Amino acid sequence: MKISVYNIKGEATGRSVELPEEVFGIEPHEHSVWLDVKRYLAAQRQGTHKSKERSEISGSTRKLHKQKGTGGSRKGDINNPLYRGGGRVFGPRPRNYDIQVNAKVRRLARRSALSAKAKTGSIVVVEDFTFETPKTKEFQNILNALKVADKKPLTVLGNYDKTLYLSCRNIEKASIAPATDLSTYQIIQAGAVVITESAIEKIKENCA
Repeated sequence: MKISVYNIKGEATGRSVELPEEVFGIEPHEHSVWLDVKRYLAAQRQGTHKSKERSEISGSTRKLHKQKGTGGSRKGDINNPLYRGGGRVFGPRPRNYDIQVNAKVRRLARRSALSAKAKTGSIVVVEDFTFETPKTKEFQNILNALKVADKKPLTVLGNYDKTLYLSCRNIEKASIAPATDLSTYQIIQAGAVVITESAIEKIKENCA
């Protein structure tokens, strides 16, 4: 699959690059995408939730009144979950939400997500670029020139670039990631995927 290469001014350079068919031209496998997104979102959960149960509440364990003869219901101590301030019944406990998904399935999911974007024409290839210092306005101008600023763009770099990361960080709905850290969730969340030339080979290595 050939696609034109643009410069940071949004102008066609007259050159084109070949997107690997095994990454950008397969039939999307929806179930693998679902599994990988589920794994990604589960991994974002801290799992530090905790509520106090009956044995952990600070309060007297004295029986409130005798078992029989009062005309009222039977009562234990004040920490009873039925009382205000009592313990929680089967409350949340700290746990790990991680889900195991095979590496082959994760790679298939990334290929499926990229192929889906390629089919809808949502992929833009741009020449490699960088800034001497972080410049949010310059990064915004590049997105505007490429006509993707209003499409929730994801910029994929060949290698991590702190300057570009800081430049993109404050742009609403825009995100940036090196090809080696690209996730299925990031791809499907993006309305347009901007790929630098050096990132194409890295994506192939990461997904194939």
